[in-house]
Amino acid sequence: MTNLGATQVARDDAQGDGVKLVGSDATHDGRGRFDLLFEPSARKVRVPPGVMLFDAASWNGIAIDSTCGGHGTCRKCKVQVLDGVAPITNLDTRAFSTEELRSGWRLACRVEVSSDLRVEVPELVTRPKAATVGVGRKVILRPAVQKRYVEMTEPSLIDQRTDLERLFAMLDDLELRAELHVLRSLGRTLRANDFHVTAVIVDDVLIDVEPGDTTERIFGIAFDLGTTTVVATLLNLNTGMPVAVQSMLNKQQPFGADVITRISAIMMDRNKLEKLTELAHGALDELAHGVCEEGGVLPSEVYEVAIAGNATMTHIALGIDPEPLGVAPFIMSTKLFPEVLAADVGVRVHERARAVMFPSFGAYVGGDIVAGLLASGMDRDSRMRLFLDIGTNCELVLGNSDRLLATAAPAGPAFEGAAIRCGMRAAAGAIEVVKLSVDDVSLGVIDDAEPMGLCGSGLVDAVAELVQLKLLDPSGRFVDDDRAIELAPGIGNRLTQLGKERVFVLHWRGDVGDVAESIYLSQRDVRELQFAKAAIATGWQILFEEAGLKTEDLQQVLLAGSFGSYLSPASAVRIGLVPKLPVLRIVSAGNVAGEGAKMALLSLRERAGAMALLDEVEYVELSDRPDFNDRFVDQLAFPD
Repeated sequence: MTNLGATQVARDDAQGDGVKLVGSDATHDGRGRFDLLFEPSARKVRVPPGVMLFDAASWNGIAIDSTCGGHGTCRKCKVQVLDGVAPITNLDTRAFSTEELRSGWRLACRVEVSSDLRVEVPELVTRPKAATVGVGRKVILRPAVQKRYVEMTEPSLIDQRTDLERLFAMLDDLELRAELHVLRSLGRTLRANDFHVTAVIVDDVLIDVEPGDTTERIFGIAFDLGTTTVVATLLNLNTGMPVAVQSMLNKQQPFGADVITRISAIMMDRNKLEKLTELAHGALDELAHGVCEEGGVLPSEVYEVAIAGNATMTHIALGIDPEPLGVAPFIMSTKLFPEVLAADVGVRVHERARAVMFPSFGAYVGGDIVAGLLASGMDRDSRMRLFLDIGTNCELVLGNSDRLLATAAPAGPAFEGAAIRCGMRAAAGAIEVVKLSVDDVSLGVIDDAEPMGLCGSGLVDAVAELVQLKLLDPSGRFVDDDRAIELAPGIGNRLTQLGKERVFVLHWRGDVGDVAESIYLSQRDVRELQFAKAAIATGWQILFEEAGLKTEDLQQVLLAGSFGSYLSPASAVRIGLVPKLPVLRIVSAGNVAGEGAKMALLSLRERAGAMALLDEVEYVELSDRPDFNDRFVDQLAFPD
């Protein structure tokens, strides 16, 4: 690296690039490559000229925040170039103040490497606030994994049965087959332990023979492989009780906040499938070892894992090309997956541990929804219920024990805090609750930290409260200044102008009146939420019509997933996101995908029930409906 000293600033009007950072020449190593030094990790990589800084970081395992996958639309990939040449782009001027630009702040996806660079990468929140438990049902404990302790007689000249015959004779109530892996060490294990051993069985397969009596140590891990967050729960399969639970941000995050962006990344560069698969495996394995360490369990004592994820996440985890999922007619490689080992999805537990992969209804109603329906028991309940898993893609299921209809609606990234000017994930410093009165603004912030941005639940609250005060009219437009003061004298002055856009300031940072440095809700943010809620409302309206029902027939709404766990039911009703019901009938179901994965580990009966759902649920495709766009437009307005 050359000249890693303080950054200097100069004006370069001739190139029209505005401010340029100088202090590093544009020479390289003579082989056409430049050195990049990423702080604070002190990670050094070498790349050819013309590579985007964001791509260089992503390919080398350096996580930079992004929701658009480096396409310049989310403006989240903020880094500080401490040394090197980094011309200012038009997008940079929209994302940063003049002082920030002078200090070297740039969007990583717009920095084209043309010199050696030293770059400060802000710490990425890898464990956002997430629902780790959810609504579930009691199950009859009968896992696929079982252990049998046996004390066998030793062979003799009179009794010359093989070692395997001798073992199977002790397990004659089971019809078993043995793997080659077991046979390779069977004789040695038996003789080293006086023929007193424990047989480890998964379904009808003998996967191991362990010395002595280990029947008290049987564990499994249930995974919710989400697009944004991955959750792992370690279970004691003897008792059915959870031992430890952990969550983390999906390591694929730098390649986009939603499945379409990640599929697009693979379509543009086939090598990225291998990279995204590697990142999925890394997240699963890191969590597996995390919960084992927390629970005092050896990874080798985990004999089965269950993974509930949407179709795209499951395809990528298995290394299956997801491109057909992203283009019409949206076809999966398969609904049902072949038997795989935990090692096939990168999870380093017992070397012959099985991985149970949940099947999918369709390209956009995947295994996480199968698991959620299993946990919520919608196919066993006579009540008419609406199941909503709200995220970038919203999955909806309507029905009861007589009939179930499912669909998916493209909600967009607003609920994840993406595409929102001051948006962020649900992590420390995120505003998650907003209460407004005519005189006051009250905010609930995760971890009671200093507000740093607005997450999805806070966005819904803010809009719902502004609609309630009539500072937002039913069309979603902010009222003018005079009307705002008349309606809410104490807070009306927070409705102001930032450039050409109307904004409402939620939290002043710095001097009161400095809107650009504050946390605010913009007119464009309101529109993003309107688009998201209109897509979802159109989805459930179509399901009601397909079922021959009216919204008055609905008895309960289940809000699934992390976002649903923290969403205010009153706010959801107020903006028209869910049908109008008494708030006590709108239930936060939590991480039902994870609960369903647990049930599949604990009960073979429930695992069969998940498979049966494939035949019981009718999938309704919205993308080919000619009336969808008209219905969508009709749902944009907020209820009056």
